[in-house]
Amino acid sequence: MNPAASGKTRYGDLFVVRGGVGASSFSAIFEPLSSGMNLTDTHIHLYAEDFDADRADLIASAKQAGVHKMLMPNIDASSIDSMLHLTDQYSGLCHAMMGLHPCYVNDDYLNQLNIIRQHLESNRHRIIAVGEIGLDFHWDLTWKKEQEIAFREQCRWASDMNLPISIHSRNSTAELIAILHDLNLPGLTGVFHCFSGDINQADEIINMGFYLGIGGVVTFKNSTLASIVKEVPLEYILLETDGPYLAPTPYRGKRNEPSYLRLIAEKVAEIKQLPIEKVAQSTSLNAERLFRV
Repeated sequence: MNPAASGKTRYGDLFVVRGGVGASSFSAIFEPLSSGMNLTDTHIHLYAEDFDADRADLIASAKQAGVHKMLMPNIDASSIDSMLHLTDQYSGLCHAMMGLHPCYVNDDYLNQLNIIRQHLESNRHRIIAVGEIGLDFHWDLTWKKEQEIAFREQCRWASDMNLPISIHSRNSTAELIAILHDLNLPGLTGVFHCFSGDINQADEIINMGFYLGIGGVVTFKNSTLASIVKEVPLEYILLETDGPYLAPTPYRGKRNEPSYLRLIAEKVAEIKQLPIEKVAQSTSLNAERLFRV
């Protein structure tokens, strides 16, 4: 992203004047929300075993904090049944994606893709996106080639079915941008979940028609993500917890809960110098446009 001397940046047909960072900070105790304000968590593994003991209570707390939609990315074939069960149990609140996470790509990945594709086709009316898919070059590069094959294949599914994608891009943002350019699939859009790239990559992603997923990292003291959120128009931001992982401050290192989305929204509001109601409204509208929920 190369800011003009005027302080304005162009994204498509939208011009944005950049502002400063507010001085206020969020509170871990939620104050009452304005009537009708809704937050959408665009990435939470609500089916994870970490939530088994108190899932219903956590969902109730999330609603009290203003979270009224939770979008669940799939991991592999083993997580499908529990995820779909939640979409039935909490219809209208929980929404499912279908995909093979790059960290679960191994010597069985072709069989996994086949199973996941079958579930995607048989549950097409219940699936809002293909995800969580992508590349992960942080933990293990053993299956690097297979990760890319799986990602390309699942992108083709999404394009054929007119579904967005939820992208995992740990240590691989540049590679994924290049692959998407190479694929050049008609109508393909989605979100770079847990965005961790730089400002120029954010600019390119937005110009490709994708969104940035912003989660708990934006609240971390030494994170550079706040400076990127400051620059990027709210129209291209989605909020997420990635629960049970990456809990925001002051819960960093602990289990991330769906109600903590409120803390992330408050931090974005602080950075943008906007009311939290505006952040909730805009980011939830973005989620509606992308995922049609």
